[in-house]
Amino acid sequence: MSMKLDEATLERIIEQVTHQVLLLVQREQEGGGTGQTLSAGNYSDRVQPFVHAGADRLASTLGIAPTDGRVSHMIDHTLLKPDATKDQVAQLCYEAKKHSFASVCVNPSYVKLCADLLKDSDVLVCTVIGFPLGATSTESKAFEAQKAIRDGATEVDMVINVGALKSRDYERVERDIAAVARAVHAGGAILKVIIEAALLTDEEKVAACQLAKVARANFVKTSTGFGPGGATAEDVALMRRVVGPGMGVKASGGIRSYEDAKKMIAAGASRIGASASVRIAQEADS
Repeated sequence: MSMKLDEATLERIIEQVTHQVLLLVQREQEGGGTGQTLSAGNYSDRVQPFVHAGADRLASTLGIAPTDGRVSHMIDHTLLKPDATKDQVAQLCYEAKKHSFASVCVNPSYVKLCADLLKDSDVLVCTVIGFPLGATSTESKAFEAQKAIRDGATEVDMVINVGALKSRDYERVERDIAAVARAVHAGGAILKVIIEAALLTDEEKVAACQLAKVARANFVKTSTGFGPGGATAEDVALMRRVVGPGMGVKASGGIRSYEDAKKMIAAGASRIGASASVRIAQEADS
C-alpha cells in the first residue's frame, strides 16, 4: 500500500533531495568533494545524504553509448506536427517496422490507425497527453489517456502542469501525474512524464523528476519538442541521477544525428524521441 504524503511533507522531501542532488552535481563539476570516484569502499558515505533526504534508489553509473550501431530499438519514431496527414503517419509506421524502432509517437487522433498498421509487428504505439502545454485539467488528461489506450496505445507521454510546478504546488503536480499513471497502468500501458526542462531551473528539474517518481511514472522525459529548447546531455544526466536506475529517462527534442543520440545515451537516456530517426539509424549502420 502506498503512503499518502501531505503537502508539507512532500515539499520538505522535494526540497531536501533537490538540495542534495544539486550539491553533488556541483561538487563533481568543480572537481571538489572527496576527489574519489564512487566505489565499494566509499559508496555508503557518498549516498547516505540522499537516503536521509528521502531517496529510495540511487544510480551509481550513467548510460553506456552503443558501440555496435544497435540504437534503433531505443528510438520512438516521432511525428507530432499539427499538420501531419494520414499518409505521413502511414509512412511513419512503415519506417518504424523497417528499422525496428521501439515505437511510433503520434498525436492521439492517429493512435487507432497506427495500432492497425502495426498490429503484426513488435513496434509499439506511443501517444502524447495534455500536449504540448500540460495546462489542461487532470480529469481531461486522465480521460484522454484512457481513450488513447482503448484505441491501442501502449505508451503514454504526458506533459506536467509546468505552471503548478513553478508555483511550488507540488501536491497538485503529484496528483496530476498520479491520476494519469493510474489510468495508464490500469490499461496495461506505461507512462512517461514530460517535464519540459528548458522552462525549468535545475532545482525545478529535480523536483519534477522526484514528483514523477513518487507518482509512479515509468519514465521522465526532457521535452515536448515544442518548447524553447530540446534535450541536453546535462539535463539527461541530472534526470538520471535523480530517478536512479529503476526508471526510464527519455531524451527528446533536437536529436538529429547518431552522434546526438550517443551523447544522450551516454548521459543516461534509455529512450530517444526523434523525428530524424531514419537518419540516425542509417548513420548508425554506416
